[in-house]
Amino acid sequence: MQYPIWKIEEIRNQIEVVNGKQAPDILITNATFLHSHLKKWITGNIWIVKDRIVYTGSEMPFVSKETEVYDATGQKIVPGYIEPHVHPFQLYNPQTFADYAAQLGTTTFIADNLVMFLMLENKKAFSIMDKLSELPFAFYWWARFDSQTELENEEELFTSKTVGEWIARPDVIMGGELTGWPRLLSGDDQMLYWMQQAKSNGMKIEGHFPGASERTLARMRLLGADGDHEAMTIEEVERRILHGYAVTLRHSSIRPDLPILLKGILEKDLQIFDHLMMTTDGATPSFHLDGVMDKCIQIALDAGVNPIDAYLMASFNVAKYYNLSNLHGVIATGRFATLNFLEDELNPVPTSVLSKGVWLKRGGERIHSLTPTDWSSIPDLDLAFEMSDDDFQFSMPFGIEMVNDVITKPYSVSVDTTDNELSTEHDESFLLLVDRHGKWKVSTLIKGFATNLKGFASSYSSTGDIILIGKNKRSMLQAFNEMKKMNGGIVIVENEEVVCTLKLPIGGILSDKPMEALIEEELCLKKELAARGFKHGDAIYTLLFLQATHLPYVRVTQRGIFDVMKKQVLFPAVMR
Repeated sequence: MQYPIWKIEEIRNQIEVVNGKQAPDILITNATFLHSHLKKWITGNIWIVKDRIVYTGSEMPFVSKETEVYDATGQKIVPGYIEPHVHPFQLYNPQTFADYAAQLGTTTFIADNLVMFLMLENKKAFSIMDKLSELPFAFYWWARFDSQTELENEEELFTSKTVGEWIARPDVIMGGELTGWPRLLSGDDQMLYWMQQAKSNGMKIEGHFPGASERTLARMRLLGADGDHEAMTIEEVERRILHGYAVTLRHSSIRPDLPILLKGILEKDLQIFDHLMMTTDGATPSFHLDGVMDKCIQIALDAGVNPIDAYLMASFNVAKYYNLSNLHGVIATGRFATLNFLEDELNPVPTSVLSKGVWLKRGGERIHSLTPTDWSSIPDLDLAFEMSDDDFQFSMPFGIEMVNDVITKPYSVSVDTTDNELSTEHDESFLLLVDRHGKWKVSTLIKGFATNLKGFASSYSSTGDIILIGKNKRSMLQAFNEMKKMNGGIVIVENEEVVCTLKLPIGGILSDKPMEALIEEELCLKKELAARGFKHGDAIYTLLFLQATHLPYVRVTQRGIFDVMKKQVLFPAVMR
């Protein structure tokens, strides 16, 4: 990103501070800080004017009575952490997640745009992004090229105009992730054109290549992919490095792979840390109870990674890869004044956090919260339709079976679906996907979700359509009505009583609560689901990916039940 951040007048003022004619706003003395280029700890002073470092070194500036002097004796200072692959819509919203992450030292997000792209016109989405950019936190964004599901109107949404407007924004620095990459291999020149357009704007292209062969990786590299975060084994890490990819090691709620991957890298003595980054890849709220990027750094330290490499993987490596090191990831002249102050290098949770020159945390205490964002431009979930007994007719010859949290395969239905309630002796439940505008529905059975869940409703899904699951049709209907009264959220109903609710007032998919409160609500929801037979790791991801056609083998989509491998609709959605 090369566009000017500071105005001419501001730059002249910064130079006057270096000349000794004016005083800095903040002076950090006796600073022992990690220099990302030298890859070693340096001792000196750091001069800051508003949000910018104007000098690092041994000299002292002119100091006025307005200058804040901070003595950093006994502390280690590292660059603010960067999360390079954020899905900031996992029940939380970008502002609430950023506010939480910043207290733990993660002060920069490179974030998915899919929810805003699908729910808002570009002008309104860009207005929200502009407001977020005013916070003492750094937001950068992706430009998606596909919806990762089968939409009724995908061609109307993903046009050269709409996608091109995202690519043209200077704070959009990544294309992808390429969940629709099979289309590229099949000759989709429209997606390839967008990729080349993104490349012309200096953007990186992020892949999504789980289990990809060498030939697939080679083909995708030729088509323009720069990086990938889907390596699940050390062999897959090596394969990506061999073909020149930047590799982001993942540690998320459904793929906690980081410890195993780092162990393999160290055992093989692979000298590749300069080419590695780390991510929590859109983990759900409670996964972050013990951190965000600080959590990844701690895992690296515990694995025996050199502390300097551990910190650079979560800061400078990301900034360098995304051409942001002129602003982020380096404690040096000209960069944003975004610093984490540590008790020592073996504890990545900062005692103090300075982000763009603003103290967010000081001496272990929160002293500044990020201003809440106005999400009113996202349409409310207005379920202006009623559901009746007629909607709960299930005659599908096969259903979908959960292999794990997110992989689903077809299975033959053998139970009687005409009764109002299914037996708790098996793990099959009714499943309905209902259009949020009430136009259509897809009805089938899901095996492996729960054994005795009576009624469950969720407006949280990848498209904002309604998911109903349960053993009892009347309980499912009651759960829907309760969720409708809440204007969106997740509801469990049992024996005509509401057992658990999680409100999602922002468009029916996002909470407006602080992360700490949301984590408690999500833990309660997961506890109640587990008590009713949900045995997988992350139910929120299950809801999110029921429609996701970048995963095998069958999916429930707006167009109907979809065979991912054959790329065809097996049973179409039915108009209500």
